Amino acid sequence: MPVFLLEIGLEEIPAGMISAAQSELAQRIEKLLTRERLTPDTQTDALRVTSYSTPRRLAVLAEGLLQGQPDMEEEIVGPATKVAFKDGAPTQAAIAFAKKSGVEVSTLKTIQNAKGEYVSATVHRRGRTAAEVLKDGLAAEIAGIYWPKSMYWRAGKPERCVRPVRWMVALLDEEVLPLEFAGVTAGRASCGHRVLHGDAPVMVKTPLEYAKALAAAYVEVDPEARRQRIRKALDKATRQIAGARWREDEALVEIVTNLTEWPSVILGSFEQEYLTLPDEILVTVMRGYQKYFALEDSEKKLLPNFLAVLNLEVDDAGAAVIRHGNERVLRARFNDARFFWDVDQKIPLIDRVEMLKSVTFQKDLGSYWDKTERNRAVARRIIDRFDPPLFLFEPVKLETFTAIVDKAALLAKADLTTEMVKEFTELQGVVGGLYARAQRLPDGVARAIHDHYKPASQEDTIPSLPAGSVVALADKVSTIVDMFAIGLQPTGSKDPFALRRAGNGVVRILVEDDKLNDRLHLAHVCFAAMQNTKAIDDAVLRESIYDFLLDRFEFYLRESGNVNPQVARAIRKAGTTGSDYEVDGLLIGYGKIAGFAKALDAQVGSPNVLAVAELLKRTANILRQAKEKKIIFAYWESEGLLRETAEKELSRKVTEVNQAIQQSYREGNYEAAIAAIASLQPLLNAFFDSVMVMVDDPQLRDNRLALLSRTESVVRWAADFSELASI
Repeated sequence: MPVFLLEIGLEEIPAGMISAAQSELAQRIEKLLTRERLTPDTQTDALRVTSYSTPRRLAVLAEGLLQGQPDMEEEIVGPATKVAFKDGAPTQAAIAFAKKSGVEVSTLKTIQNAKGEYVSATVHRRGRTAAEVLKDGLAAEIAGIYWPKSMYWRAGKPERCVRPVRWMVALLDEEVLPLEFAGVTAGRASCGHRVLHGDAPVMVKTPLEYAKALAAAYVEVDPEARRQRIRKALDKATRQIAGARWREDEALVEIVTNLTEWPSVILGSFEQEYLTLPDEILVTVMRGYQKYFALEDSEKKLLPNFLAVLNLEVDDAGAAVIRHGNERVLRARFNDARFFWDVDQKIPLIDRVEMLKSVTFQKDLGSYWDKTERNRAVARRIIDRFDPPLFLFEPVKLETFTAIVDKAALLAKADLTTEMVKEFTELQGVVGGLYARAQRLPDGVARAIHDHYKPASQEDTIPSLPAGSVVALADKVSTIVDMFAIGLQPTGSKDPFALRRAGNGVVRILVEDDKLNDRLHLAHVCFAAMQNTKAIDDAVLRESIYDFLLDRFEFYLRESGNVNPQVARAIRKAGTTGSDYEVDGLLIGYGKIAGFAKALDAQVGSPNVLAVAELLKRTANILRQAKEKKIIFAYWESEGLLRETAEKELSRKVTEVNQAIQQSYREGNYEAAIAAIASLQPLLNAFFDSVMVMVDDPQLRDNRLALLSRTESVVRWAADFSELASI
């Protein structure tokens, strides 16, 4: 079977954009081959697609595609028979249809479909070769790759890409495909390492020789192989210092993997005196600007050393020169950081709050001073809504806890006025916490300030203390509400104010903070932020904000909880996530909701769950159709109108199941709650077998609809089981 190779050579791609583009190009080519019927039907000869990338190229290797499309016959429907034939003779419509289809009029047939009798033609389609399909379809797939930022580079030409395309390789076995994109015609000539190999072309004879040919030109095209090479080189360099280890940083490993084609590592050092600066600042300077890895001892204390990943292979003399240059640059960066630290300490954080009036948060929302005041108000309201009331935290009296939260919310943004944050913007919040500690503010205040941007990503931790979680919640949810209120909600792939990240953070804190996750509900947090905003009087806006955050919860269940997407959707539509979220006055927190989601996910394929899900989907369909007919019925059925044994038994069972679900859920016994729901199956089966819902008697009909409505509502309190019917 043929093997296909595509390599797109570009000027250096930003490291953060490479992995997604590599994956997307592979998916696009695989979909193209599948769509165009070039993939084998048998498992033995399955298509295998491998993708590669470096800072200067994206490549895809496809093995096992077919030589060409299989021929196929297609039935084409033409005009109605009465239009195509008049008195048995073909009309102009039939003649034109036959000509368009490439068949004789005499071969036209009549068929009967839902619309009536029509003529049809059986057309034989000759399959195109793989070379023809790829030549015609690849340019569109390359142009369709999504880049967060792209550019034009040829005057008057329409194509856009992240960087100018400089060469392409397109081979089907040994043959070159004459693919053209952005004025570049594909050949078999690739490029090696810019420094180690030079400008001489690298000729690729066949697709399977691609990786080997590039390796001979000092390019490792497989990013996973580069990643492992970097890790081994980091380990080897670290062993030069007894007892040392490099500080694990997977994100930085990913960055340097995408910055290099032929990586190596050197060990450098700096003066011990710089270790008087906080670790966060030193590591940020090394990591953020120089892409250096920090070293630490067995007690996780920083050592006066660093590791630099090079895109070169050098001898000892060359390494010494590069090491000296890296140490000199790092020393200058550390001197800057130390200067900023000393200068910033001259103005206490409390005095910097007033300075926030001159720092714009958003033109329609005022300054960071205004933002700070909103955050303080939201934080106070969140504390007021704790349920059960908060009275001890590690152990801290409510008055003390409230004072810590208010002080932290007041000072949280003050570090935006510091020279340190102006230079190292990624340290905002962290610097505030470090300065608060240096200025001898209470530890709880310092830690809450330090953590209030957390979690900044799915990999980041949540705040370490409840006070930090409250400040973080107030900051994130007030930003979301404020932005929605002025019409700046995320759209498509655009999210300029990182509201999705803020929403993810809100959800993670509500689920993962074990001091808060049974005391606080998403509705509490939203309501606290909506006060004194347009949202409080605008029902549509309130609903859009809440839906946005529920979307983030559904995303969290899928991505962090590894929950089946349909289970995540069923939980998202549950009563516990909406406004009706209490059991006998006791709040159901998001920790419990996420716990139930995982328990349901573990049982979602079981026969009992599938059976009751099918019945509840049927229930939901009946109720939907009744509402479409504008039939009005009560929530609760009347006992006096229950005639059949099956409906009486179902009514009794629903009441029993309701109590069992809520008690089990409240106790965290989720399997028992699921079992209670599953126990409805035989009663629902009997009901549908022996009871007609849509009878002529409106009283009986409406009462049976009310019974089904209560049944669905009782189950949907925990999850919308109708979403699980198709799993």
